[in-house]
Amino acid sequence: MTETFKPEEHRFCETHYFEDLEVGRRFYIASRTLGDANFAAFQLASGDNHPIHYDVEYCRARGHRDLLAHGFQVLIQTAAGAGVFPHVIGDALVAFVSQSSQFLAPVYAGDTVYPALEIVELTPQRSTGVVVVRSTVHNQDGILVMDGEQRYVVRRRDAAKPRKG
Repeated sequence: MTETFKPEEHRFCETHYFEDLEVGRRFYIASRTLGDANFAAFQLASGDNHPIHYDVEYCRARGHRDLLAHGFQVLIQTAAGAGVFPHVIGDALVAFVSQSSQFLAPVYAGDTVYPALEIVELTPQRSTGVVVVRSTVHNQDGILVMDGEQRYVVRRRDAAKPRKG
């Protein structure tokens, strides 16, 4: 074969523009069990040294069964890049502009988390649109431990076409 390889065509999927998206579309992020290595990596990256996150005896003395995950450690499980959402919007992505979250139940070392994103609102603008995504994390018992929202600016298909003239 004499096929020419083009790096720009090496993609997970075709780009979906704002008009291609629909409310209710879900994007699952791989589940994972949070172990000691996850806690140590988060401590190293965040610089947070509070014993509630890293000293199991301290935790047990305060009524917790194990190390308590930091809220941001739970939040990062919803990083869109860990799933397919950023691949779906591909070159149409302009910016990740905001996120908010509520931590509803504790997450402990050894818990398995199930993150997901779901498009809940689409607001068209002139050449872009705002995509609001609900971000959730459930634990192995089916309990919603984090609920939040992320906002992205995504190009409209018309704006992606080169202008003539």
